[in-house]
Amino acid sequence: MIIAEEAEFDPREIFELYDSVDWQGYTRDPEKLYRGLANSHLVITARDESGALLGLARTLSDDEAICYVQDLLVNPKYHRQGIGRNLMEHLKQRYAHCRFFLLSTDHESTPEGPRNHAFYRSLGFLSYEEKKMSAFGLPRDR
Repeated sequence: MIIAEEAEFDPREIFELYDSVDWQGYTRDPEKLYRGLANSHLVITARDESGALLGLARTLSDDEAICYVQDLLVNPKYHRQGIGRNLMEHLKQRYAHCRFFLLSTDHESTPEGPRNHAFYRSLGFLSYEEKKMSAFGLPRDR
């Protein structure tokens, strides 16, 4: 597996990756997805030896105080092979100097929640409540 920073994207393979995890909020408007990737602070990919896209992570950051992991996704055909862990470890190192390293994920009551929570906990993440913090968001249609 090769982890690398990328700044140019093949729209077809990006769409296929996001579609593989059924992130319809992104695939409903592919042009918005591509602009979002282009406007990210950093996009890293995981590829196999042949160059096939296995997973991707992207951040929003000022590269000083805060890094927000906007997306971490791995094609389900390649789950449980350490790809997501490698992507996140790369980001944790890259942004180790930032005071805040944050992300959001599904609530534990959702179908994906328990698995996602266990994964992030295995990487050392704590919930906002455990850090005596709160997070708020404006309601939006997904």
